[in-house]
Parts: sequence; structure tokens; C-alpha cells
Amino acid sequence: MNNYIIAIDGPSGSGKSTIANELSKKLEISYLNTGSMYRALTLYFLENNIKKDENINKSLLEKINIDIKNNKVYLNNKDVSLEIRDSFVTENVSWVSSIMAVREYLVKLQRKIASNKSIILDGRDIGTVVFPNAKYKFYLDASPEIRARRRFEQKEINKSIDEIKDDIIKRDYIDSHREISPLKKADDAYVIDSSNLSIEEVVSKIISYMDKEDVL
Repeated sequence: MNNYIIAIDGPSGSGKSTIANELSKKLEISYLNTGSMYRALTLYFLENNIKKDENINKSLLEKINIDIKNNKVYLNNKDVSLEIRDSFVTENVSWVSSIMAVREYLVKLQRKIASNKSIILDGRDIGTVVFPNAKYKFYLDASPEIRARRRFEQKEINKSIDEIKDDIIKRDYIDSHREISPLKKADDAYVIDSSNLSIEEVVSKIISYMDKEDVL
């Protein structure tokens, strides 16, 4: 069986990481949550008081070690899987993600991790920038109301559903209007609206678009 890449893009709260994780188990292939990498870098910036208007360049970024092992995120060899879900990180990850040097650094790292294996990657620009030639591309979406409710039920953010919804709409605008690697659907991606679908239904829908030899 040849190696292949599955790119899953979509806005915050659309269920990308949950679906990608379940899909990786079902297909028995690797999974890389690229959003966690941006969150880890954001945490580093916040902890070290690095501001958006500072000179953030390649030499600075190469001193930062980000790794993902067994679904845990490590920042300079420390497990930060819980810290990167803090609301303060969530509120700052968009501006960190918009920095050209940051995206170039992490895209290079993502391509290195994904080389010579079958793998699923989820994010906002996987099918458009990171792996434009991915064999399978999907754009996962859901209404802002549904996405806010999901985030609220995860109890990761101490805000009301309406507050979370407002944050989601604001982040959608920032992510889709930034100059560098904006959130958008690849022209050849399959769109799946998960608003009224279960996790199992979304996974099955994705598999239905794949070649038989890749799902056996």
C-alpha cells in the first residue's frame, strides 16, 4: 500500500481534531494536530513575554523545540498538553499564527514529521499550503452556534455559550482575512458540515470518499 496524506481543514470548533484522531485509529495511520503546534508556540511567546510587534525570526524559533508524541504536546521537552488549552492561549493563537516566520518554521516541521508515512493532518491551511498535493482533502465545517456549544461542553473555557460564539466568529474573521495562509477551502476538497452529524457519521463519510485499498 502506498503512503498517502489526508488533509482536514476547517474553522475553530468544527471537530477537526476529534475526527482526525478517530480516523487515525480506524485507518491505523499517524495523526498530527498542527493546531497544537501553534498553541505550543503561543504558550512559549506568552511565557517569555514576546509581543506581536517584536522581531520574531528564524533564529529565535529554532531555539524552540516542539514535539508531539503519543498525542501529547511537548514544548522544550515539557508536556504542555493541558496548558495549551488555556483560554489565554486560545485568545492569542491567531496573531501568533499570522506571523510569516512562524508559519514557515512550523510548515517545514510539519512536512518533516509527515514524510515517508501515511498520515492525517488537521489545521487551516493543510490542503492549500502545507500539502496542496495531498491525496485526500476535506473541509470540515459547522455552524457557529454548534461550535460554541461543543466548546462550552468541553468545559475548557470559563465563558458562556454566547461569549464563546462571539469569540469564534471573531477568530473566523481573523483567520480567513489574514494575508498569510488564510483559512479557506481547497478547490478540490470535499466539504462536510458536521453540525447535525455524529463523530461516527463524519468518519464514515470521509472514508466513503477514499479508495478501497487505503481503508483496508
